[in-house]
Amino acid sequence: MGDQKGGAEAVLRAAGELDHLPYRVTWSTFTSGPPLLEAINAKAVDFGGVGNTPPVFAAGAGSKITVVAATHGDPAGEAILVPRDSPLRSAADLKGRSIAVAQGSSAHFQLIASLAKAGLRLSDVQVKLLQPADALAAFTSGKVDAWAVWDPYTSQVLESGRGRVLTDGRGVVNGLGFQVAAPAALADAKKAAAIGDFVERLRRAQDWVYRHPEAWAKVWSKETGLPYEVALASVKRSNGTRIAVALDPAAVASEQKIADTFAELRMIPRKFRFADFVDTRFDKNLPPSTTPARSYGMDSSR
Repeated sequence: MGDQKGGAEAVLRAAGELDHLPYRVTWSTFTSGPPLLEAINAKAVDFGGVGNTPPVFAAGAGSKITVVAATHGDPAGEAILVPRDSPLRSAADLKGRSIAVAQGSSAHFQLIASLAKAGLRLSDVQVKLLQPADALAAFTSGKVDAWAVWDPYTSQVLESGRGRVLTDGRGVVNGLGFQVAAPAALADAKKAAAIGDFVERLRRAQDWVYRHPEAWAKVWSKETGLPYEVALASVKRSNGTRIAVALDPAAVASEQKIADTFAELRMIPRKFRFADFVDTRFDKNLPPSTTPARSYGMDSSR
């Protein structure tokens, strides 16, 4: 199992879903989705969870990956942030400004889509490709005008009072997250059965998170070192809003749009069919991918 800090292992353990497993799991921790998918491609990892954009970059590079499950969450946590006293008031105001973003991340596409909605292109802004730790430092020191990022970093900035949301992912990005497997693991009957069981456990754990946001925030805070208030804000803004959905044609078409966008910008080496990297065997009777995310009735701008 590939994981990220405070990810699947932590939430499954908190929800009691790692009790009495009928198989043995070895965990490997990764800093983000792209290296996790590299490990799946290399057959070093059988399975793991990522956001909506890493599978596009991996598939575009010809990696051997298969998307097997999806969730839909509130994309309010994917935001373009500006300092609280910034004169910028809309995405259109970003023209000529410097923006930090992690290459190949969900925030990368959200930035492109938000600019397009405002009638701008990437060439109209100064893009600074920075991983979150470096981007946070650049943002707080005033070295960039804006930061395109995701939760819990969004909540970290908002809860600290150091910034505000210029625009978020609502109506711009699909809010999807994926579980991805190695094709070789799916070809192994025992591993495929374990993956199917694991997908079900993850779905139940996500239901537990929604019902127990404070309990999960305490665990997540301890696992990641985030202040409890930041963890809870992130749970209510995005992390706890996810609902298991089908890998249906709408989900595939939405990901195809992301793939085509990056291919046209020559950020991935080729065009490809996202559907070729999808396996729906674990969908069962899940609701459509367009099913609204859960909500805690939270104001996403604070």
